[in-house]
Amino acid sequence: MIDGQLAFAQSSRPVLDQELSRAQQRGFSLKQIPVAIDGLAVAVNPNLNITGITVEQLKSIYTGKINNWSQVGGPNIPIKPYSRRIADGGTVELFVQDILGGQAFSSNVEFISTTTQALQKLAGSPGSIYYASAPEVIPQCSIKALPLGRTQGQYIAPYQEPSVLPSECPGKRNKLNIEAFQSRKYSITRNLFVVVKQNGQTEQQAGVAYADLLLTEQGQELISQAGFVKIR
Repeated sequence: MIDGQLAFAQSSRPVLDQELSRAQQRGFSLKQIPVAIDGLAVAVNPNLNITGITVEQLKSIYTGKINNWSQVGGPNIPIKPYSRRIADGGTVELFVQDILGGQAFSSNVEFISTTTQALQKLAGSPGSIYYASAPEVIPQCSIKALPLGRTQGQYIAPYQEPSVLPSECPGKRNKLNIEAFQSRKYSITRNLFVVVKQNGQTEQQAGVAYADLLLTEQGQELISQAGFVKIR
């Protein structure tokens, strides 16, 4: 969009300072309009016996300080973390920034290309762990999403309780815990944005019109149908 290839854009993370600077160098500013709420869900093998983990423990897993599930109240099984690469988009960037505090991934982290590939690995590996946008994870039958919390023992599930068992899926599927996302009780929530050029041209008008459409009652309903959470 900054390079003039798109009229406006959608983003799963806030605009970066360097992106604002690049836009200003080209003679316009950027406005980010929140249109929906999403969260990151942490997925594990459905047979892993663990009630939840803290955000700090999640950080320690991905930076290499914790490498066995027994260290976080689970069984004595080595942890195998998976992630997409930082270059793959806003979700990984958000994870590195907000969860890892800018620290590097551990050498134990295996990078994969797609969430589909990661979920297949989780289904076949008892100690594996992965994170992705909640709508990509919560309804899946072959994995389970972990409740998260800021404090040990005080975990919030990203799905509506009670959890749907794998044996009941796909006849039933887990659904997003909408209340926890809207209230931000769930630990890893984020806004989804429409990013608009502030240049007084038709590109700005198109971006604002698109954001306004998504913020109508009908637009917010379509966002819900797409698996995300209404912001209004």
